[in-house]
Amino acid sequence: MGVGKSTIGKILAKKLNYNFTDVDKLIEAKEGSSINLIFKKKSETYFRKIENDITLNELKKNNTVISLGGGAFLNNAIRRNAKIFSISFWLDVPLDDLIKRLMKNRKRPLLFNKNIKETVKKIYFDRKKFYNEADHKIKCNSLEVKEIVDKIIYLYEKSGNKI
Repeated sequence: MGVGKSTIGKILAKKLNYNFTDVDKLIEAKEGSSINLIFKKKSETYFRKIENDITLNELKKNNTVISLGGGAFLNNAIRRNAKIFSISFWLDVPLDDLIKRLMKNRKRPLLFNKNIKETVKKIYFDRKKFYNEADHKIKCNSLEVKEIVDKIIYLYEKSGNKI
């Protein structure tokens, strides 16, 4: 959440000449509602079910860069299918940077009406063990967007994929 998956994903897809999919945007389009409202009106459980179905479908597509929702990789089926059908990257942003970014954004349902610093820390440490299962971890410490994209392309090519 807030690490720049969509920003990086769009640029990466363009450089690779691939399609780009933002799963959160697909969910919003399918539901005709923001993720915030889906959480509020229908529940996180309902959202996670839709996220599961859409993500599993998207993971089977070729030549596509997919931006998963921040909690998607916690789902066993999604994680397993990501390993089978794709190469996954964890964009690891330092906690202090993440908190600064998320302080500016009140649209995140998991942060709504909560102590942002404490909630972001808890979410980060709860999810870290799952994110560590990604094929590659990109430490985004002081990297510019272009450097992150170039690093992903390098690792992608190194894994035997051609651009």
